Amino acid sequence: MTSVTPNIVLIRSSPIALWGIDSQERLRRAFKRAGIAVTGQSAGGGVAGTEQPTLLIRADHVYEESVIRALIRNPSHLLVTDAGVPVAAHIAPGGDIDAAAALLQSEATVASGALPAGLSTVVDPAALASTYNHALRKRARPYVLPLTPETVPAIEHRMFHGAYKGVTDFVTKYVWPVPAMAVTRWCARLSISPNMVTTVSFLCVLAAMSLFWHGQFLAGLAAAWMMCFLDTVDGKLARVTLTSTKFGDVFDHGIDLLHPPFWYYAWFVGQGAVIGGSGQDALQTAALWIIIAGYVLGRGQEGLFIWLYRIEIHTWRPIDSWFRLITARRNPNLFILTIAALIDRPAEGFLAVAAWTIVSFLFHCWRIAQAGWQRMMGHRPCSWLTEPLVTPEAWRTERRGGSGLRGSGVP
Repeated sequence: MTSVTPNIVLIRSSPIALWGIDSQERLRRAFKRAGIAVTGQSAGGGVAGTEQPTLLIRADHVYEESVIRALIRNPSHLLVTDAGVPVAAHIAPGGDIDAAAALLQSEATVASGALPAGLSTVVDPAALASTYNHALRKRARPYVLPLTPETVPAIEHRMFHGAYKGVTDFVTKYVWPVPAMAVTRWCARLSISPNMVTTVSFLCVLAAMSLFWHGQFLAGLAAAWMMCFLDTVDGKLARVTLTSTKFGDVFDHGIDLLHPPFWYYAWFVGQGAVIGGSGQDALQTAALWIIIAGYVLGRGQEGLFIWLYRIEIHTWRPIDSWFRLITARRNPNLFILTIAALIDRPAEGFLAVAAWTIVSFLFHCWRIAQAGWQRMMGHRPCSWLTEPLVTPEAWRTERRGGSGLRGSGVP
């Protein structure tokens, strides 16, 4: 590990753009996000033996951000593709930068045998960077891919799906990807920023709330689903173009966190229900408080699990990740309300959301209790997504009672 910021030098540039950004600019943004400015464009010419670490990197390849960050942290490492072609070198102080640059300029595969001074270890992306992305709650093999006109569609597809959260609701996971990728590409080509998309999303929040309030449920649902769709697009656009900002993150997540209770209250009012009334009004009022309390307590459960066990409740075991698909959060609740509105039963849909909120809350209470019991037994709960990726053969062996890869007696 190094505490000295390396000098970044790009070599073998490429004019090919991904998501409207050429590879040199993409690398500059990636290093800037890691806190380092790119200071050079080419290597060579009397720089061997410098006392500052130097990171040479080919700009005719595409690198996942986790690989970039891992490269910065690991001096004396030569990064090769899965095919063994050298693409980046973090050269320790005093190393031979000219020889390392010549190695990167070649297309020959390389082993650990004879490396230039300043390099001692040859690694591929999977050996260098983690397969677990905590922010996106997913496991995936980190990539380094050659950039050619022929590979652009496949690379953009991989980058987009690599920006997708692995643990989320069923609408976001299965319905949005195809249209969201098309809209994300369109926004990137037109230089539409993620914050612009988030602003339109916020306007949809206000439109949906107003329409629900006035009992125009189907029109309100159209605005609500548009907001949910754009909420997917803005995050993916920020990740694939490396343009996320602290303001954008607060703006986006602030809207996500605050708007659902306002929608539920507007739906309650739109039915003509009155707090403090009797009969049907009393039933709807109870449903309103259950939904809002369930939303707040559900967020509290998630925060409690992180505080207790340092992992998200939805990433503990596979059953938790599966239940996240349908748990009583915004999109699954909107799905219930949409079915109810289509059959002209908005009040019954509201009661169904309340019932599902109770089920979801009790499920997570059960999981928190199980995690506490596991810790009492001396086993610290850890995310199944941090476990090694296994082959289908190894998984079948484990299922037959062989290797015990899951590492937990809890499902």
